[in-house]
Amino acid sequence: MVLIDRLQAQISAKKSPILVGLDPLFDRLPPALKPEKPSREAAALALYRFNEALLEAIADLVPAVKLQMACYELYGPAGLEAFERSVVKAKALGLFVIDDSKRGDIGSTAALYAAGHLGAAPLGRLSGPLAAQDFVTINPYLGSDGLDPFYKEALAQDKGVYVLVRTSNPSARQYQEAQIEGRALFEQIALDLQAQAQAHQGSCGYAPFGAVVGATWPAEAAKLRAMMPNVPFLVPGYGAQGGAGIDVMPCFDGAGQGALINSSRGIIFAFETEKTHDFAGAARRATLAMRQDLIDAFKQTGKLPVGWD
Repeated sequence: MVLIDRLQAQISAKKSPILVGLDPLFDRLPPALKPEKPSREAAALALYRFNEALLEAIADLVPAVKLQMACYELYGPAGLEAFERSVVKAKALGLFVIDDSKRGDIGSTAALYAAGHLGAAPLGRLSGPLAAQDFVTINPYLGSDGLDPFYKEALAQDKGVYVLVRTSNPSARQYQEAQIEGRALFEQIALDLQAQAQAHQGSCGYAPFGAVVGATWPAEAAKLRAMMPNVPFLVPGYGAQGGAGIDVMPCFDGAGQGALINSSRGIIFAFETEKTHDFAGAARRATLAMRQDLIDAFKQTGKLPVGWD
């Protein structure tokens, strides 16, 4: 069973299309985790301890997690170690892992990024933690020179990519709506991505080549779903960014398949809203609330997947 089919099987088994973003910020960590003597090493260890507790609290509720690389690179080598340890922990709990690095370069450099993030090094297959993540996010701005090495590496390693297509940030329209021969730039990216995905579908009908499509653009999401029937969506913008369950329904196909809905701050910092020291318990409760919100929206739109009653 190929990667995308295994992911879809987990989504169905857990009745949960939720992707939890492990995007920890040191200043917002629970006081009990903060070191008395701050250092990069101590801060990075605190990030890992935070992630470890969160992962153990939510692993049975979600199929996948996403780690924003910037949160870890900030602390140098110690931060990268915290990233790697978090990936290993997530994989040990049976979760799929998305490396949210948004890499983008050309030629041989893109090939090196692809090898480093998807698991094959020039001296042979990596045996360390960096080989563990399943997907990486990539930026299409540099064109096929920057995308093809990732597609090639993903297929060779049974891994996947998510390409930025229509992002959730307010200023996305500045460039993504630029017109190219009568269509928006993000639509051209979508068409090119669908062409790649169509040739590499799993038995579930989707490919390991996905699209990042923001929950803040529901009308455009519906159009993009029609344009990319074989492309799974990674959907940011739920929760803290304003999106709700009903807003992300256009990202799913008619059978309620084909999307992972990301929530980061709304889940991992739920303890702030609850005003509790039990940050892991608060994250679990927020995840359960999100799942119920999505199931209610599935029912409202007639898209509840078979067997999710």
